[in-house]
Amino acid sequence: MEHFLLFVVMAVCLIILPGPDTAIDTRNTLSLGKTGGFKTMLGTCGALLIHTMAAVVGLSAIIVKSAMLFSIFKYAGAVYLIYIGIKSLWSLKDRNIETAYSAESAVQTPGIRKSSSCFRQGFLTNLLNPKVALFFLTFLPQFLERGSNAFVQFSIMGLTYTLLTAAWFFFYIYLINQISVFMKKPATQRVMQGVTGVVLIGFGMKLALEKQN
Repeated sequence: MEHFLLFVVMAVCLIILPGPDTAIDTRNTLSLGKTGGFKTMLGTCGALLIHTMAAVVGLSAIIVKSAMLFSIFKYAGAVYLIYIGIKSLWSLKDRNIETAYSAESAVQTPGIRKSSSCFRQGFLTNLLNPKVALFFLTFLPQFLERGSNAFVQFSIMGLTYTLLTAAWFFFYIYLINQISVFMKKPATQRVMQGVTGVVLIGFGMKLALEKQN
């Protein structure tokens, strides 16, 4: 691949842009610490690997070209993001919010997701986003080398993108956890929980209104 380095640079720039994956990872890291963040990250990376395989075998092309399938994935993803956002806002009503983020009680407090669901949240948030499939079909082909095996090149780029995503979120989660003394103050948690909920609902509505190209 002649332009692999350029692909890596462009991929890094796209990965660090805030999106639904960043929002859900931020929420779960603040709620459940590094464990929640890393499980969410693994879910996101698992979905990216599926998107890679789908792009390789052409399933993504079918989804993007089919208005019905695109709409199904789009609205399913939008509903899921809005649902998670509403749950974040609803949890603010919990009177135990001040202790919800302590290491001892985070997995037991009503209104806060258990860490076991973090992988599923990260996985579904990414998998149900048709824009990710569209990204794989419009971005990756630009770096294909003519005359070489497209299957191998798609696989390499997809795996590279997944590894870069994991590396970025590893750093991001570690950074959030390092400033957790401030981030886990009850007042800060209320603000972050509310902001994250609004952001997720916003992303969900934006996805629902997204038009197929």
